[in-house]
Amino acid sequence: MIVAISTESGRVCPHFGRAPQFTIIEVEDGKLIEKKIVSNPGHSVGNIPKFMHENNVNYMLTGGMGVRAKEFFNQYKIETITGVDGLIEDVIKNILNGNIKDLGGDSLCTPGGGKGYGIDKIHDLDHECEED
Repeated sequence: MIVAISTESGRVCPHFGRAPQFTIIEVEDGKLIEKKIVSNPGHSVGNIPKFMHENNVNYMLTGGMGVRAKEFFNQYKIETITGVDGLIEDVIKNILNGNIKDLGGDSLCTPGGGKGYGIDKIHDLDHECEED
């Protein structure tokens, strides 16, 4: 199982498209096989889901994302789990304990405008989410 987590300063980023980085982990039989941190490849329509598919990701964990983004992930058969919050290391521990489905909840942001790392690599601390 390969899991990607939207990452900002060691925490889950509230919106996957604005995350400056993604932590990608590979888990097998409850053990961490590999962990890598990759930069956001750029937020254009469908780019991040495609990038995750190319990295064989099965799950995308984040604070929140728009409906269009979820549809793109669905096309690649990548399950999205929103409402995830906290330190990346704590999230990884929960995944290793088999609690990946329990990490989600209500989205931590609502659709709206704004710029983030993914759009043009300019960080904006306002975490309103974008639709795509």
